[in-house]
Amino acid sequence: MNNVYKLHCCIIKTCKQNDPRSLRSLLLSCAAAAPESLSYVRYVFSRIPSPDTFAYNTIIRVHSHYFPSHSLSYFSSMRCNGVPCDHFTFPFVLKACARLQTDLHLHSLIVKYGLDSDIFVQNSLMSVYGCCGSVEIAVKVFDEMSERDSVSWSTIIVSFVNNGYASEALALFKAMQLEDKVVPDEVTMLSVISAVSHLGALELGRWVRMFIDKLGLEISVALGTALIDMFSRCGSIDESVVVFEEMAVRNVLTWTTLINGFAVHGRSREALAVFHSMRNSGVQPDYITFSSVLVACSHGGLVKEGRDIFETISKDYQMVPHLEHYGCMVDLLGRAGLLNEAYEFVERMPMKPNSIIWRTLLGACANHNNLDIAEKVKAKISELNSSHDGDFVLLSNVYGAAGRWVEKTSVRSRMRSKRIGKEPGCSLINIDQATHEFVSGDDSHPQSEDITKFLSSIIGDLRNSGYTPRTENVLHDIDEEEREHSLSYHSEKLAVAFALLSLKDKKTIRIMKNLRICHDCHSFMKHISDMYERKIIIRDRNRFHHFDKGSCSCHDYW
Repeated sequence: MNNVYKLHCCIIKTCKQNDPRSLRSLLLSCAAAAPESLSYVRYVFSRIPSPDTFAYNTIIRVHSHYFPSHSLSYFSSMRCNGVPCDHFTFPFVLKACARLQTDLHLHSLIVKYGLDSDIFVQNSLMSVYGCCGSVEIAVKVFDEMSERDSVSWSTIIVSFVNNGYASEALALFKAMQLEDKVVPDEVTMLSVISAVSHLGALELGRWVRMFIDKLGLEISVALGTALIDMFSRCGSIDESVVVFEEMAVRNVLTWTTLINGFAVHGRSREALAVFHSMRNSGVQPDYITFSSVLVACSHGGLVKEGRDIFETISKDYQMVPHLEHYGCMVDLLGRAGLLNEAYEFVERMPMKPNSIIWRTLLGACANHNNLDIAEKVKAKISELNSSHDGDFVLLSNVYGAAGRWVEKTSVRSRMRSKRIGKEPGCSLINIDQATHEFVSGDDSHPQSEDITKFLSSIIGDLRNSGYTPRTENVLHDIDEEEREHSLSYHSEKLAVAFALLSLKDKKTIRIMKNLRICHDCHSFMKHISDMYERKIIIRDRNRFHHFDKGSCSCHDYW
């Protein structure tokens, strides 16, 4: 800001405070000093008697990232004062709209000004539509472009990724490579890495890593951090470590990403080691880092270490723990079976616990079959007017485990009366670069008949090796045979049966599931890994499970 002050003083001393060129220089100087200069640039702008298009464009641009609502206010003022817009105005305004996730119906205005064929405006339009979830309109803008640059392709790929269309995003990337004039840059590759992460496609991720080298792109902090996250999400934390060690420069997000990777893969001690290395290297952890390392302690049953780290937040770094950190501690205590301590911990929290905190404790009660605390926790959740399907399912499971069938039925009846449906289990598996989806009890897959037949034979064989279906959480008003039948067609079982049919070698089976894996499927996978001598990696809602030779990386603690 010193340079801004010096320039302003010089302008005043030379009596050029009304000179358009001098004011332009001052505005640009303020823009370069953002965000510290934002209040000052507003003051300078207010002293301009008749701001022109350049002045408005600058003030809109400066605020578009930090205070997008201010940008829109200045744009409104610009139009009210009759100041003409140009091809620089709309990209800045659209950037503000993207951050606010609103399009303000600017498209028609852009057409009116005859700027709808400008590549910068078109790229910005696609970004806004992507941020607002209007992917079809973003694609329409993309298809109508007479020329496209790397920003155009990156923007449409990001729009697909951010709206849950990872496979379509990768298809676009393949199409992009057919364009001779367009060379993927770092931004493009970041969006591609994000798509691969969503799909959990390890082989594709390895190809992307080699393609980045082929392009000659330097592994920047952003690119390296994204690759670490990608390999972790694809189930290969060891390859994340390789990328981490190759990076010349790392920031707090890089360290945190690796810590979180170790945490969700059940390698808690290694996560702690990285955390301590980070501190010793002089990089200060932030709030997200503390959340990640507390998750590591929770998944590894490291209660003492978790308590110490939680105290470190305020004691060593003078940071105030957020609600999320308290939630991690509740999870840590709950997983360890310290349910009374966890309940008292929530009651003593300095801020009001939300439904997620109570739901975490309810999940722990379900895992440890503690009906007394579960009922108290559900009462607390009800006070918050929560209608999350998981709350009812967890309480129902606790009643089922305790043999309280009347109460279990009552909970299910309340779910029906409130029209609360349980989210169906869904599993994805990538084979031969094709993604196959399985939903519990669904028979829409082309090979469904062969899969279910093979799965039935597998279950029969597993019984002889000690596997017994765990039916305690299935509704009591059906007989044992029907309960076992219900468990047999959980989505991850269908996926692993399909993999065994399709993959004739000893290749690792990798499955992604939208829900937490149930106890029965967990037991099933351990037996499968032993009988078929196959490594199975399942990424569920919370973490990774690496099954090998009849055991799991979580040590049955998840």
